[in-house]
Amino acid sequence: MRRPELAVGAVCVHRERLLLVQRAHPPAEGRWTVPGGRVEWGETLAAAVTRELAEETGLRGRCGPLLGFVERIDTDHHFVIFDFAVDLAEERGGEAASDAAALAWVPLGDLSTWPLVPGLLSFLQEVGVVPA
Repeated sequence: MRRPELAVGAVCVHRERLLLVQRAHPPAEGRWTVPGGRVEWGETLAAAVTRELAEETGLRGRCGPLLGFVERIDTDHHFVIFDFAVDLAEERGGEAASDAAALAWVPLGDLSTWPLVPGLLSFLQEVGVVPA
């Protein structure tokens, strides 16, 4: 029996820029999203957020409050994704690794011009990260 998979996202805004990674694998390969991924067995959501941030970007951060959750359902997947605000533990460094093909700091006002994963911009607007 197939079941939904639990995942997390790290929403990191620094100096009016959002940290994004380009997906290296399906679903949404080539599109940009916040760092994140599946929660491992026995792992807290907060630990998963900081682990995924480090694995995909090399950056260390502190997991902050829950911003909200989304469900992404398609013929080959069903993810329930909990997105958390993240504060950087350091301001320097960072490069794409693991499941990320590239990394970028995108000004909040430019997000609508980027090829984001479906629903990301509207989610960020709903939770107040980006003005509507």
